[in-house]
Amino acid sequence: MKKPAIALLLLSLSSSVFAATDKNPQCFIDKYDAYIDASLTWYQDLVSITTESNPDLKEVGDWFLQGRTHHFELNRAAVDYYLTSEPEKIATDEQVESWLKLSQADVKTLSQRDDELGKIAKTTFDDRQSPPNEKNYDLRSAFADLLSHPSNIKPALDKYNQSVAKTNAIECK
Repeated sequence: MKKPAIALLLLSLSSSVFAATDKNPQCFIDKYDAYIDASLTWYQDLVSITTESNPDLKEVGDWFLQGRTHHFELNRAAVDYYLTSEPEKIATDEQVESWLKLSQADVKTLSQRDDELGKIAKTTFDDRQSPPNEKNYDLRSAFADLLSHPSNIKPALDKYNQSVAKTNAIECK
């Protein structure tokens, strides 16, 4: 008795995702784009604040930001693709930060595609396979120090939190 009920529940959940994204996939794409833009701005701000007080970390900061940009642009492209092709892979009933879960195996699989999504995934996959910048630990330590003094990042963090809250408030119908 429980198995049919669970199957029915799973079917109704997946069909609700289809129904939501079938009505207006562009709204969901725009909503996710806003989240990606807010996240990239947050990382740009974090790197800027860090390198202002640690100019010797500028190069590693640029390297880190490039990796974050590749990561988020892959997520953007994957959500765009999945919302129109396989909407069940996007958890639009969750907060926007939790819509997409790509494992390293998923990224590797995507990187083998012969399209724009594959190209973006390959860049991210290659980033993850490459050795870290020699000053990566120094940058991470500077981030940890910065984050342990919230007043130093309050304006940037508030901007990010407000952007994400505004994004999560968007209702796609």
